[in-house]
Amino acid sequence: MKGKLLSRREIKELSQLIPEWEVSGDKLVRKLKFKNFVEAFDFMSQVAIVAEAMAHHPEWSNVYSDLTIMLTTHDLGGISTLDLKLAEAINDLKEN
Repeated sequence: MKGKLLSRREIKELSQLIPEWEVSGDKLVRKLKFKNFVEAFDFMSQVAIVAEAMAHHPEWSNVYSDLTIMLTTHDLGGISTLDLKLAEAINDLKEN
């Protein structure tokens, strides 16, 4: 799946659709807290299935119940439409 690199203006406009995410340099970042490690790992597993289906994978860091997810498209050198779609999918998983 190929995405389109987003301009700074597009990122600013589209980030309003995903207010849970922050723009940090060339990445979208979301920090999540779970009840415990098992819940955090379960959520990561759910995200992994979606990411694999999209052929677009997050960078992430997990320390016990804290999870930080970072999205960027390395091949395009920044935030792309793929990152936006994956962020929306992650939001949907978190809400359900």
